[in-house]
Amino acid sequence: MNSNEILKAELAKALSECERLREENARLRLRIGEDLESDHQDVERPSLNGDLKAHQSAAVTVDSPPEVKVSLFKDLFRARNDVYAVRWQGRNGKTGYSPAGDKEWDKAPSFGRGPKKSFRLTKLFSLTEEVLRDHLLGKQTIGVYPLLQDDTCCFVAVDFDKKSWKADTCAFLKICHETGVPASLERSRSGNGGHVWIFFASPVQATLARKLASAILTRTMERR
Repeated sequence: MNSNEILKAELAKALSECERLREENARLRLRIGEDLESDHQDVERPSLNGDLKAHQSAAVTVDSPPEVKVSLFKDLFRARNDVYAVRWQGRNGKTGYSPAGDKEWDKAPSFGRGPKKSFRLTKLFSLTEEVLRDHLLGKQTIGVYPLLQDDTCCFVAVDFDKKSWKADTCAFLKICHETGVPASLERSRSGNGGHVWIFFASPVQATLARKLASAILTRTMERR
């Protein structure tokens, strides 16, 4: 098999796994609905305005309660809950992300240029709904660790940041549509790039997620 045939085979395998996960998700949703129906036949169902789970099953809009928006965000960007990262910006304009936690500052010698501060983390902070809410409100910018401890993940992203990013993302999304892979486009912080997100209904092996994104990207490059 040549390289194109191998990539097509990997794509077919990845798409088959995605379809299996979609079917499994549909079966679980149906099972949950049947269980709720049998367990609560004589119980009056709460109104939409008073039940968070009912809100989650409906479309989330700008007018939805904050708890519903946070819940949707948490459900989409499922990642490690025991750690998250915070964005920082230095005096020289350099930016980056570091694990959130309690810092213990030390002074390290700088060979005649004065003391230089450094730190080590003594405790890592957990990813909570309050942290997510502050992120959505713009109080802080956080990052999540999508690789779970069993080497699975719940989403994969493809980053486009060249001058032709608009056309590139459109071409990539077109291939996603043709192959039946749901994908969403987000503009980057700078405004000069885009991120295409593919979310999974349940955790998949990270290697499979990467192969799926790589195969779609390769097929896109064959056309563009």
